[in-house]
Amino acid sequence: MAALLKRTPDGLVPAIAQQYDTGEVLMLGWMDDEALHRTLTTGRCTYWSRSRGEYWVKGDTSGHVQHVRSVALDCDGDTLLVRVDQVGAACHTGDRTCFDARPLPVAPGSDHAPAQ
Repeated sequence: MAALLKRTPDGLVPAIAQQYDTGEVLMLGWMDDEALHRTLTTGRCTYWSRSRGEYWVKGDTSGHVQHVRSVALDCDGDTLLVRVDQVGAACHTGDRTCFDARPLPVAPGSDHAPAQ
């Protein structure tokens, strides 16, 4: 799989974590080849922290573990989808997902197909 990945200039690939049974999008993390290898071989999500410059295994400090159920590469090879069984909160703020806190307003009628 690593040979198929299209990485950022710093060697990273975005990894979307999704709850395997509900489809709920939990968070976005970053993986390099080593983080992906660790994720695939341990069954626990390992990410590269861009801010700390180190690997982190989701849940090692918080207890909010991500048990990997499957990993898929998108059609372009530039994003990973990691289906997990999330234990506890996925977000560092304590929210269930990183997308709970600030929904953006969508204009009324935006669910209609664009005019051709």
